[in-house]
Amino acid sequence: METPRHPLPPFTMETALQKVQIAEDAWNTKDPEKVALAYTIDTEWRNRTDFINGREEVKAFLTQKWQKELHYKLKKELWGFKENRMAVRFEYEWQDHSGQWFRSYGNELWEFDENGYMQKRYASINDLAIEESDRTL
Repeated sequence: METPRHPLPPFTMETALQKVQIAEDAWNTKDPEKVALAYTIDTEWRNRTDFINGREEVKAFLTQKWQKELHYKLKKELWGFKENRMAVRFEYEWQDHSGQWFRSYGNELWEFDENGYMQKRYASINDLAIEESDRTL
């Protein structure tokens, strides 16, 4: 059994906000190994139109993501929570290999197991091309 990842569900406003900040901080490291540790071994994701199953696929997905999305910077915001589930709004900015900047907007639905690992993550994301001067993150 894996060590619990605090804070644990059921969440309070304080612990839900902590969990969102922990996720934001981890994703901003752009370290697939570190980020993947927050998910169950058999985690289920839908990210845009990709379906990802298991921690190993998460690592591969994130490695490819951050090879494509240069200068990645993310901000997450809690929108709601109940027991072991959360709704989170996010935006992030990144640059592609041609030099074009983007701001990606999205919503995530999260479900955690009793040990605080995310077992389900469903993300809907849209990308907007922006000028470098329009960056806010």
